[in-house]
Amino acid sequence: MWRPTVLFDRAASLENAVVPLALLAGNLCCNIIANASFKMSATSPEWRGFLAWQVAGNLAGFITVLTLTGLLRYLPLHVAYPVTAGLAVVGVQVVAARLLFGEAISGGQWLGTALVIAGIVLVGRG
Repeated sequence: MWRPTVLFDRAASLENAVVPLALLAGNLCCNIIANASFKMSATSPEWRGFLAWQVAGNLAGFITVLTLTGLLRYLPLHVAYPVTAGLAVVGVQVVAARLLFGEAISGGQWLGTALVIAGIVLVGRG
């Protein structure tokens, strides 16, 4: 016999999968934006650019904190924090430093990135 609660059970399980992934993706994107903004601020030749990039970086940083807080509704702290921090290291190094700013990344740094990713996988398996 069909029960209407089956739909609610499926919706709840979908939310438990989609929402944490969306929060994790938002956290990663905002972390990259924040760090890239601070780099732009540091290299700005005038105070208006410095201030504008600081505001953008701090706003993105605030959203990063909010997404982590939301993620803590779904994951324990001992999993959520290391995963978000590790992804931030990888995201900032690969996306911001290498792709946006063209900074050179040594072989040792790539090895460190691979180890961070391995750590994220191990911690995420909880």
